[in-house]
Amino acid sequence: MNIRLPSSVTREEKITKLSEEKKWDILVIGGGASGLGVALDAASRGFSTVLFEQYDFAKGTSSKSTKLVHGGVRYLAQGNIELVKVALEERGRLARNARHLFKVQEFVIPNYSWWKGPYYALGLKFYDFLSKRLSIGKSTWISKKEVLNKIPTLEPDDLSNGISYFDGQFDDARLALSIAQTAEEQGATLLNYARIIGVLKDANDLIEGVEVEDRETGNRYKVYAKVLVNAAGIYTDKVLKLYNPSHKKTVVPSQGIHLMLDRSFLQGDTAIMIPKTSDGRVLFIIPWHDKVIAGTTDTLIKKPSIEPLPLEEEVDFILETINQYVTIKASRSDVLSVFSGLRPLAKPKKDETRTKEVSRSHKIIVDNQMVSIVGGKWTTYRKMAEDVVDTITAQFDLEDVASPTRDIELHGNISASNSIPVDHLRMYGSDREAYLSFENSTPGYEEVIHKNFPFTMGQVIWSIRFEMARTVEDVLSRRMRMLLLDARAAIESAPRVASWMAQELGRDGTWEASQITEFTKLANKYLLN
Repeated sequence: MNIRLPSSVTREEKITKLSEEKKWDILVIGGGASGLGVALDAASRGFSTVLFEQYDFAKGTSSKSTKLVHGGVRYLAQGNIELVKVALEERGRLARNARHLFKVQEFVIPNYSWWKGPYYALGLKFYDFLSKRLSIGKSTWISKKEVLNKIPTLEPDDLSNGISYFDGQFDDARLALSIAQTAEEQGATLLNYARIIGVLKDANDLIEGVEVEDRETGNRYKVYAKVLVNAAGIYTDKVLKLYNPSHKKTVVPSQGIHLMLDRSFLQGDTAIMIPKTSDGRVLFIIPWHDKVIAGTTDTLIKKPSIEPLPLEEEVDFILETINQYVTIKASRSDVLSVFSGLRPLAKPKKDETRTKEVSRSHKIIVDNQMVSIVGGKWTTYRKMAEDVVDTITAQFDLEDVASPTRDIELHGNISASNSIPVDHLRMYGSDREAYLSFENSTPGYEEVIHKNFPFTMGQVIWSIRFEMARTVEDVLSRRMRMLLLDARAAIESAPRVASWMAQELGRDGTWEASQITEFTKLANKYLLN
C-alpha cells in the first residue's frame, strides 16, 4: 500500500514567507476556534491569508470546552430559537466533515417528578424538529428501569422516568488542529508562538499591518495586510487598544470549569444532563476518552487570564450537584484534573453580572481596517467565520467570493462507508495508516509515554513534524489530552517527553530542564490541593 504522510511546512519556511509576501489579503490575530475558522474560510475563497497565535493553537478557551457540539437545550428554553437552529445545522455539517473527531452521544435527563417527563419531552421534540435533515437521533421518553439500565450509577430514589436525546461530542483541541491543517492545505500560513506587539498605520491613519514577534527567537517582523481580523478571544479588547487606547470594553469573560473523574462514576456510555441546577444552569456528566467530565460553571471574571484558576466555590458546586444524582459520591480527592476556560462573551449594552443570560450569539465589529469577532460558541465556529469573511468582502476591496466551507472536509475526515476504530489513534482519522507506518519505522517509537495511557513516543515526534507542536505542553495538553485526563500522569510523563522533544528539535539541556519545570508548574494548577 502507498502510504502518504501529511504535508508539513517547517516553521522556518513559514517565517521566510513573511518576508516574501509583500501584502496579505487577510491577517488573522488569534488561533482559537474563531481565528482558525476565519483562516480556513478566507484561504478557501482564494485570499492570501496569514494567522498569528501568541501561544499554541487553541491554548485558551478553545481547548477547555465541555466537548459538546450541540444546539444548546438551555438556549431553547431561553427562547433563542435562531441560535439553536443555526447551531444544529452546524452540528450536522461537522458530523459529516470531521467524522474522525465527532461522536454521536446519547444523553438522559433524569426526572424526579413525573410531570417533568412530558415537559422536557415536548421541548426536545422541538429540538429534533429544528435539526431537520441533519438530525443525529430522535428524543424519546424512557421508563425508570430503562434509565437505570443506561446509567447504573444514577440515584434511583424518587426517580420517575427520563428523556433520552442525542447530541454531538468532539475533541476540541484536535478539531482546532484539524482546522489549522485544512487551512494550510488551502494555502494559508499559520504560525503559533508569534505575538502581535504593535499595529502599523499609514499616513492616513489607516491600519496597514502589524509588528509580530517570534517568541522562540525574539525576532520581529512587519507584516502588511489589506484587512486585519481580531479573533483574540478574551484578549480582543487588548488588541483593539493597540491602535485605539480609548477603546471601550467589548468582551465579558465568563469562566467555566470542568472536573475530570474516573469512569467508575458513570458506568456506561450514556451521559447525564441535569436541566436545572441551583444557579439555574444545566450541568453535564459525560463520558470522554474513558474518563468522565462534569461541568460546567458560569462565573463573571473581571481580569482575563490564559490559564484561569478554578474558584473553590465552583469546584464545590459541581461536586455537590453531581453527588445529588449519582450513587458513587465524588470528593476532591477523586478529581484527576480540573480545567478552566474563559468564554469571550459579547458585552451587552448594559453591564450584566449574570453571564448565563448574556447571549452566546456572535458579534462582528468593524473599526478602521480591522474586523473583530466576539462571542459565539464552538459549534458555530464555521458560520461565524463565514460571516466575518462575508463582512470583509462587503466592506473592503476584496472579491466577493462565496464561502465553500459548508462542504470542505476537514483534515483526517473519513468517508461514511469506512468504520472508525475507537482507540487512541481515532483522532488521526485518514492519517491513521500513515501514523502506524511512521511508528513502526523507528525503534522506541512504540514505547508508551505512561503506563496508564496508550499514547506513544512516536506520537510525540509525529506531533512535532506534522502537527506544529513546539513545547511539552503542546503535546501533553492538546495533541494528546493527558493533562486534562490525568494531571498527575502528565507530570510524570513530562521528563521523557521533554527529552525526546529536545532531541527532535535540536534543543539543549537547558531547554529540556526549563520545559519540565514550566510544564510541572502549569500542571499543578490542574490539581486540587
